[in-house]
Amino acid sequence: MDRQTLETRRLTPLRTPTGLGEASVHEISSALNALLADVFALYLKTKNFHWHLSGPRFRDHHLMLDEQGDQILAMADPIAERVRKIGGVTLRSVGHIARLQRVLDNDADYVDPLDMLAELRDDNADLVKRMRVVHGLCDEAGDIASASVLETWVDETERRVWFLFEAGRPGDA
Repeated sequence: MDRQTLETRRLTPLRTPTGLGEASVHEISSALNALLADVFALYLKTKNFHWHLSGPRFRDHHLMLDEQGDQILAMADPIAERVRKIGGVTLRSVGHIARLQRVLDNDADYVDPLDMLAELRDDNADLVKRMRVVHGLCDEAGDIASASVLETWVDETERRVWFLFEAGRPGDA
């Protein structure tokens, strides 16, 4: 291979070969990147609440949010890798995450534990809605693998919504 061919390959944008059309790659990659930004934001919010919990159900809530944070973070790398596998490029910085995230930050000095659970419940429920939209895009483009992993994440996220709902119900401590 001559030097010019090597140089051209080195400068070629990151374009993983894929059977998806360019428009589909762009649309799905954009949707997955926004989802990835939400995952990072939700992870940090979950850990924030995990670190700042107080009250009579501290141990139960603290452990539940720790488990949920681990589950949320576990989605990040597979989402980014799906973007790369289909030929797109993914997030590159915290600033990029901040520009794309739809999960609102909570920087309050104090949040009541039941309000924490309700806020995370709603954020996870919104994430499920967004995943379903991305799933639809994947279905339309024939991106079966992305649709498949989204189905698993929808189920896991619905489980988090359920646990947060039940843990946040009024009743005896």
